[in-house]
Amino acid sequence: MSISSFADLLTEARRQPEPQRLLFVFARAELPDHPSAAQRERFERGEGGVLMPVLCVDKTLDELSDMAALVEESRRTEVEWDIVFAAALAGDGHEPPSSDEAELPLQRMVESLQQGTIDNFLAFDRQGDTVSFH
Repeated sequence: MSISSFADLLTEARRQPEPQRLLFVFARAELPDHPSAAQRERFERGEGGVLMPVLCVDKTLDELSDMAALVEESRRTEVEWDIVFAAALAGDGHEPPSSDEAELPLQRMVESLQQGTIDNFLAFDRQGDTVSFH
């Protein structure tokens, strides 16, 4: 299945033989340090910039209903974000991984994003549509 929306991600995760825990890293687009005039101009048009991780969370599928609920929950943190990156962590047997078991993979996910390595993750906007980078 091709995942083109957050709803597709939830559907596909529920189809997996092992229970899943989803990992999310929320990121905000910012200007790089010492931006050039061209970088500033692109950023003002909503292009370019750097994505800085600002919030992370892990959720079981039972804790997620849709993107609107995830966005609403994130609003309560009062942390502004533009893109959310997602990955899945498979469980063992009949239980999804615990939050404690998700801590290290989530930390590695944040580190990967800080290094600009985004290819291993799905990215979604606030409406739940996938985002591609080029």
